[in-house]
Amino acid sequence: MPRDPFSGHLDMLLLAALRSRSMHGYAIIEYVRQASSGQFDYAEGTIYPALRRLEDDGLLRSRWGETDGRRRRIYDISAQGKKALAVHRREWARFTNGVEAVLDHG
Repeated sequence: MPRDPFSGHLDMLLLAALRSRSMHGYAIIEYVRQASSGQFDYAEGTIYPALRRLEDDGLLRSRWGETDGRRRRIYDISAQGKKALAVHRREWARFTNGVEAVLDHG
């Protein structure tokens, strides 16, 4: 049985945010907030544990860097993370197509 895409939506959003450029945690929060027109406004206490978990799972890499004169952890998506994002996108498309089919039925 396919996994519920809602259970991994935060992972999918974080991986998608990092698919084209490296960012520090707060920049990721801002990117997701702006890209979603404010629909996804996550607190730091939600994002940082998820970033650590994704890194532990090999989907992200991080390094220390300096941004605006501050030392910050910079995150990058790994090759494994790009594959996981592709899986998330397929699952999400299947899920939304199913929801639309039910909503439009009858």
